[in-house]
Amino acid sequence: MAAGRPEAQDHTPENGFTPVERPAPRLLPNIDGSVLPSLGGFGKHQKQLVVLTWIPALFIGFSQFSDYFLLAQPNGTCVQPLANESDWTAASPPVTVTSIAPSLQPTGNGTGHGYGDGVGMLCACKEWRLELQTGLSQNVVTKWNLVCDSAWKVHIAKFSLLVGSIFGYLVMGVMADWFGRHPVLILSVLFMLVFGLSVAFSVNVTMFSTLRFFEGFCLAGLALSLYVLRIELCLPGWRFSMTMVASFLMVGGQLLMPGVAALCRHWPNRDDWQVLQIVIISPFVLMLPYVWIFPESLRWLLATQHYRRSKAMMLRIARKNQVDMTTEPSGVLTELEQELHKKPQRSCIVKMMSTRNLWKNIVVLCVNSLTGYGIHHCFARSMMDPEAQPTALCHADYYTMAGIAVATCLALCPAVGLMGRRGGLLTFMIITALASLLQLGLLNLIGKYSLRHDTVLRDTLNRKFSVAFSIIGMFSSHAVSTLSIFFCAEITPTVIRGGGLGLVLASAGFGMLTAPIMELHNQKGYFLHHVIFACCTLLCIICLLLLPEPRGQPLPESLADGETFTRQTLLHPGEQHLLLAKSDRDYSRVHDTPLHLSATGVAKNILY
Repeated sequence: MAAGRPEAQDHTPENGFTPVERPAPRLLPNIDGSVLPSLGGFGKHQKQLVVLTWIPALFIGFSQFSDYFLLAQPNGTCVQPLANESDWTAASPPVTVTSIAPSLQPTGNGTGHGYGDGVGMLCACKEWRLELQTGLSQNVVTKWNLVCDSAWKVHIAKFSLLVGSIFGYLVMGVMADWFGRHPVLILSVLFMLVFGLSVAFSVNVTMFSTLRFFEGFCLAGLALSLYVLRIELCLPGWRFSMTMVASFLMVGGQLLMPGVAALCRHWPNRDDWQVLQIVIISPFVLMLPYVWIFPESLRWLLATQHYRRSKAMMLRIARKNQVDMTTEPSGVLTELEQELHKKPQRSCIVKMMSTRNLWKNIVVLCVNSLTGYGIHHCFARSMMDPEAQPTALCHADYYTMAGIAVATCLALCPAVGLMGRRGGLLTFMIITALASLLQLGLLNLIGKYSLRHDTVLRDTLNRKFSVAFSIIGMFSSHAVSTLSIFFCAEITPTVIRGGGLGLVLASAGFGMLTAPIMELHNQKGYFLHHVIFACCTLLCIICLLLLPEPRGQPLPESLADGETFTRQTLLHPGEQHLLLAKSDRDYSRVHDTPLHLSATGVAKNILY
């Protein structure tokens, strides 16, 4: 026995612990690294489904920008003035009637009797001849004469689509996590057709606004479910490029919308706006076959332990990708067979509150999305000529905004490729903050400290600088909003990805909602509105440093995966290991000092 002891000591590790064999890592939770590569990677089946998610993006672009035509403010000419206003004639010059014209907004109790002299003259009219400048010959505003005392109803109609979208993102996101992506997609398509077509047959503005709320609700569910499905179909190297193609198609819908509106002009036996609404909703009929041809997300099925359904889908995917699962060496199918007895486990976005890091990341992205879309309206308003007669959004302004959106998508691709998600988002947020601060501060300095005597040159420079900073700000803020949404889809775990993405998209909806709110208040407080969002950009720059970098990383599947998806340390892993190794010293010879003894005594008294 004595002779055997030294031999036993030779096999004992220096730290005195016996090595324990670790179990082999599970393959099913590693979807990007094990499951999808065993099924052919990003193969033919996945590519076909991604193309199917691109097609509706064009139709979604039509619906999202339909307000610019259905609710566009017309130019108006008073045909029949009131009895005490004999100065008005049918040959009077046209009166521009817009939601941002102060002279045509009711004040006080909104009855029209609280106007000043000029305002009373403009709105003291029994009959208007309203003319649109946006391609249609008649829309909702001209149909029901929503001018002067009734102008506030136009803003309510604009609210309805956005508020419906906000509720849709929140509710449908939770449903997508609980019931799956496919049921939410099909349900949204069906009700989108019902409510969207019903809008075209509205008999008054109240019915129109109510149905637009439900249309926005369904549109949000459709956009969210397609976004999540597209992300979950792709491997890490394909996620961003596939998402940007869908963004290009949505911008394409924005560019084509004026042409679609022009084709619906002067339609026989039907109002133009009704024809336009039917035209932009009818293409969603092409999505009805998605009930059979578009499957549930395999990633969601595996993350929620729907293993029986997962097995059937994996065999189907392998067959379409021409992969022989009987000879695959990874053992994914074998491990799946052993897990068939487990019951499904669903999650809700509320569980995010129990995490330590995940909820902070999502909140940061929500603030980024809100700030990006909120300040985008500030830049868009500054870009328009304040001296021009305020009319509806003309084609020049509309195409300028669409062109900026195209330029943003083109710039995002190389920027994210070079700097990553976090670096690109931080860069565009810094540009947004600089454009906003320079527009708010530099233009005042030009007028205060220079060119005080040459007012014409001062105003010209102010106008040119304002337009330049507005274009730069619109460009960068659009990039911030787009990248924030994509960032959230990548760092949120699969089990709550729908709810997390819904929160960020709903925050974007709140940012868009600031535009009609400012118009309803006749642009009062616009400068303060811009200052608040400029301060938010500075706060976002600091918070963005806390986010992780998801480029090239597999999507997190469970809450535990999302919690470990944190920001990388500044030290290199090797340097950090050496730093920690230096602290592994022997402190057995260190004698107890009086301070140490007194601290030990206090601790014992507290414990006992």
